Amino acid sequence: MKSLNWLLYETHRWLGVVLALFMFFWFFTGIAIIYATPTTQSRSQQLAHAESLAPEAGWLSLGEAWDRSADQRQAFAAQRKTKPANMGEHGAKAGAANGGENPVGIADARLVRRIGEPLWLVEDTKGLRFALSAIDGSLRETSVEQALRIADDWFKRDGINQNLKVLETVDAPIILRNQDALKPFHRVASDDGDELLISARTGEVLHASTRVDRAFYYAGNWLHLFKPLEAIGLGQYRHDVQLWSGLGATIACITGLIIGWLRWRPGFNGKPTYSQGRTQPYREFWFKWHFWSGLIGGTVALSWALSGFIDTNPGKLFSEGNTSREELSHYLGKDLPEAMRNWQPEPLGEAGAADIVELGWRRLGGEAVLLAYGRDGQRLPQTVAQAVPQFSKTSLSDAVQRIAGDTEIASQELLDDYDSYYYPRHHQSLVEKPLPVVAVQLADEAGTRFYLDPQDGRLLARLDRSRRVYRWLYSGLHHWDFGWLYQRPIWDAWMLTWVAFGLVLGASSLVVGWRRLKKTFTPSKKRRPVAVAPTVGKLATETAGD
Repeated sequence: MKSLNWLLYETHRWLGVVLALFMFFWFFTGIAIIYATPTTQSRSQQLAHAESLAPEAGWLSLGEAWDRSADQRQAFAAQRKTKPANMGEHGAKAGAANGGENPVGIADARLVRRIGEPLWLVEDTKGLRFALSAIDGSLRETSVEQALRIADDWFKRDGINQNLKVLETVDAPIILRNQDALKPFHRVASDDGDELLISARTGEVLHASTRVDRAFYYAGNWLHLFKPLEAIGLGQYRHDVQLWSGLGATIACITGLIIGWLRWRPGFNGKPTYSQGRTQPYREFWFKWHFWSGLIGGTVALSWALSGFIDTNPGKLFSEGNTSREELSHYLGKDLPEAMRNWQPEPLGEAGAADIVELGWRRLGGEAVLLAYGRDGQRLPQTVAQAVPQFSKTSLSDAVQRIAGDTEIASQELLDDYDSYYYPRHHQSLVEKPLPVVAVQLADEAGTRFYLDPQDGRLLARLDRSRRVYRWLYSGLHHWDFGWLYQRPIWDAWMLTWVAFGLVLGASSLVVGWRRLKKTFTPSKKRRPVAVAPTVGKLATETAGD
């Protein structure tokens, strides 16, 4: 028992010494993350800043633009040295079930205007993105001069007139994630410090920020997720650092909670307390604050440490969260519907035409839907020959079946409200998380569930039993994003209260840890022997003799 007790205290003490600074900054950066703006512009923001489309007769159909750009697209693909997407475990099963890999085709297509020019923005089934002219079908790229004009229009829609300049063109900005298909990016800045990141591939604005927004990002996500390692060329170690520091913090919290409960003496039922009625053993200021902040806030600190460790998916314990490119290709189907290929753009009616900023084609199997997108984010089905206003129940179930292979569909239902697995974040609206959705449950051992948008056919989410457990162990414990607790300002009060306890715990850990280090490594001074006066020794002898 003594050995276990010693191990408990030593483990907590030295993990605290090593991780004290990390934990303090985790809590500090957590506050910045709560109030930081997303690093990537939302779909609703992009639509709000878009140019009016106003289609004209004579513009090319999607099929014509696609065919005319074939040579340029193939040259670009060769330049990028594209390889078949990594299928993963699910993708391998889908590929085997569907007879191998589908040929490259159109996955998504949107008709927009960029600085007055009509463009088809196309994503192919390999994930490559292209901007094709709706006038001559040639492949377009956004130049520095065009990026300045796009940025000027973006700011003017916010009522801002600024002097703009392109600072640089980069492939991998620190502030963007998972946007490789749209690189490189023009970084445009104003005299007031506002910045935009504009894709040279499509002219889309991927990021807009002020100096304050970027300060919150660097003080939040950048530090919180050890992004400085990437800045100094050690990005390959970032995952391992997150994993081991998360594990260490989890163990430190567990041992600290055990020690706290063992040393707490509240005096219930007449049981003894410490001297002077104290319920904890410490007299020194920082030790007392460390004890109480850990005892009261330690459970929530443990939830954050454990969920941060879970986020690294240690040992590939949880299944892949994203659907592979190969599966998405099977989901859409092989053939491009004739309506999608041959539809010729034509002027819209006067009613609301000025607010239409985009026309988008979506397909599933043999069905295709043409949607007009308003500046306010609304989607309006268009009446087009051979197109449907909304995908049928059969088309949706067939699309899922193409991924599932031989696995049967157990149920399919329409959800008019969010549930615990499909729900909006605080910065998301119905544009990013549409309703209603179709939930499709497979009859497999993993309990796989799909969420589909019935209007445009998008596969919104895919979760098996493993991912649903992950949702609670990571997002539930880290973001507390469930039930009434996720409603603001209740959520803000909850998070800030426990972050405050965490900051006190982290600061006191720094002080206590520093003192432990000084005590351990500072050479101890040898004590000088105290000389005893002869008279005192004689008196002591005589007294003993008496």
